[in-house]
Amino acid sequence: MSRFGVLSRTTAVRLSALYLVLFSLCAAILVFYVTGMSERLLEQQTREAVAAEALQIEGVYERAGISGLLRTLERRARQPGANLYVIAGPAGEILAGNVASLEPGLLDDAGWTPEPFRYRRFTDESRADSHVALAQVIVLDNGLRILVGRDLQEPEKFRVLVRQALVVALGIMGLGALVIWFGIGRNALKRIDRMSEASTKIMGGDLSQRLPMSGSGDEFDRLSESLNTMLGRIEKLNEGLKQVSDNIAHDLKTPLTRLRNKAEAALASRENQSASLEEIIAESDQLIRTFNALLMISRVEAGSAVAEMSEVDLTGIVADCVELYEPLAEESALRLETAIEPKVTVAGNRELIGQALGNLLDNAVKYAEGAENPLIRVEMKESEGNVLLSVADHGPGVPAGMRSEVLKRFVRLDESRSKPGTGLGLSLVEAVMEMHHGSLELTATEPDGTGLTVRMVFPTALA
Repeated sequence: MSRFGVLSRTTAVRLSALYLVLFSLCAAILVFYVTGMSERLLEQQTREAVAAEALQIEGVYERAGISGLLRTLERRARQPGANLYVIAGPAGEILAGNVASLEPGLLDDAGWTPEPFRYRRFTDESRADSHVALAQVIVLDNGLRILVGRDLQEPEKFRVLVRQALVVALGIMGLGALVIWFGIGRNALKRIDRMSEASTKIMGGDLSQRLPMSGSGDEFDRLSESLNTMLGRIEKLNEGLKQVSDNIAHDLKTPLTRLRNKAEAALASRENQSASLEEIIAESDQLIRTFNALLMISRVEAGSAVAEMSEVDLTGIVADCVELYEPLAEESALRLETAIEPKVTVAGNRELIGQALGNLLDNAVKYAEGAENPLIRVEMKESEGNVLLSVADHGPGVPAGMRSEVLKRFVRLDESRSKPGTGLGLSLVEAVMEMHHGSLELTATEPDGTGLTVRMVFPTALA
């Protein structure tokens, strides 16, 4: 298909063409309406002027008789730009006046001529020369007929001039509309071509591609922005899926192997069978917890928990979690302090928020055990339209370069796996915050980089 064919099939061009047709139709109606109104206005003015003239002529005849009438008509006929004056006999023959000839039968009846008529002047050189006029015929009591009229050449010129001006203006506007129509269609087609090119690369598997944006904020930009957000989400989910697959292969292979070895040992030796079975159950529970965590992250990222969101008492959730982890903190010789604002509510899922906060407290207790400053501090306050909920410990912390890495699934700084855990806790917290349209921030608690403060930022109103 030719370039023009493709161009003519774009929505922008079709809308522009429809606009052009409607605009031309309205403009044509406007031209005929304006010229018609001008013509009627000029004809009305002509009729009023002729009627006034005829009334004066009748008055002259009544006062001065036929001789006075002749003198008056002769004087008026000599004036520049004079009207038409004709004195004719009862049979219609022209006796005097400034008109050489009239259409036959024009003087038969008194009153207005039924329509504009043609006549010739004494100065016309050929019979082809003729003019158009509008007149009123007066029949005197002696049978003489008097015609008083006005030439319509000037009103006709004015009417033609108005129509020509409107037609020219319409032509210029139509030409401009065609140029705009072509420009809009060409620009729209270029942008669609760029979007199609990016879409082809995306369909080829390159999810890092994004639809181009011009920065104008128009409907194409808004559409591209929405699709780019969706692509970013898909890319992240794909990366997460790949990461999960790799990490499952690496992280679950060892416990499964260990589980199998313990089962073999239990079958081989009946003496420690009971202890081996307990260890197998413990290993199985850990695997179940890992898979439950994975399923919960998938559920949150899929948005299936959004329907369960409502206005929840965040103060109550935080107080319950702190109360739940206080015994565990005391067992690890840690102090658990709180600074919680009362009556703070957010739109969210109570179960998921509680699970996310529990993960943060569990990590804090796990990694702050044995720290020089055995303090875990939980703070919650409202600030600038957000609710800030943070858990700070004074453990070894997370290096700045690893703070984004620890949010990924199965990533653990403790490569020796000396501490229990699945490496999914912070991944779940991040997924929960995304579902709540909030954010998760990781910073050092102390200026020297030690300790870890995890801040959950909730919007006060659900977007």
